[in-house]
Amino acid sequence: MTDVSSIAPRDKAEILAQALPYIRQFHGKTMVIKYGGNAMTDPALQADFAEDVVLLKLVGINPIVVHGGGPQIETALNRLGKKGEFIQGMRVTDAETMEVVEWVLAGEVQQDIVGLINQAGGKAVGLTGRDGGMIRAKKLKLLDVADASKEHDVGQVGEIVSIDPSLVKALQDDAFIPVISPIGFGENNESYNINADVVAAKLATVLKAEKLMMLTNISGVLDKQGQLLTDLTARQIDALFADGTISGGMMPKISGALDAAKSGVNSVHIIDGRVPHALLLEVLTDQAFGTMIRSH
Repeated sequence: MTDVSSIAPRDKAEILAQALPYIRQFHGKTMVIKYGGNAMTDPALQADFAEDVVLLKLVGINPIVVHGGGPQIETALNRLGKKGEFIQGMRVTDAETMEVVEWVLAGEVQQDIVGLINQAGGKAVGLTGRDGGMIRAKKLKLLDVADASKEHDVGQVGEIVSIDPSLVKALQDDAFIPVISPIGFGENNESYNINADVVAAKLATVLKAEKLMMLTNISGVLDKQGQLLTDLTARQIDALFADGTISGGMMPKISGALDAAKSGVNSVHIIDGRVPHALLLEVLTDQAFGTMIRSH
């Protein structure tokens, strides 16, 4: 906790006044926030995150939270004596694993976040992709990276067919803060586990959000020398993919971010969730705490 008691009242007022242009610019706009990584497991950072979300709502910005929960799912599977298996970064999800995913994400993790936001003075509502028929999904066809004729069966892992945002819109217009678990449903009412980065990116696109903010465990996109790249265009990112600068677990994150930027989301921010109040710093100051991806 940073001690701010030594800041003179006039300086505090000056700091708040500096946020005014940003508040004015983003008033009434929607921001989709992907919440994951350390920001999600460290109690002090959890409290900061909840305060940030409530503050954004109170100054007239509409935050929508989409959360992950990989570590929590892993812990629950271990308790049941199941070993998590991954193929090309995707969790293999059999029927039993899917049950665990649903009760961890839609039960434990989502309700924790709802509780934290409510405790900070907001009105959060927990949803999954089933609520209001929001996220229709189908089984993900995972093609082998080396051999495109080979397909891996990763079980009940889904890709998004369509998103109906009407429930989210109704809630946010009525002072609520939606907290969404990345679970979709198929045409036979089966459940699908969907990558939370993908859900956040697609939701931001469908809602024509002003910003998509992805809180992660890294400081942003780094170049080959490990320096932070604070401002990137879609074209520059294509080049970073091509030369292998962006690889591994960053790939789904960045490709989702890129799709959102190309499809009408004004800016996408990959933010270091280990920085206290990273969200407020990114939205209400001109200091860059991560990588911003612009559509052009």
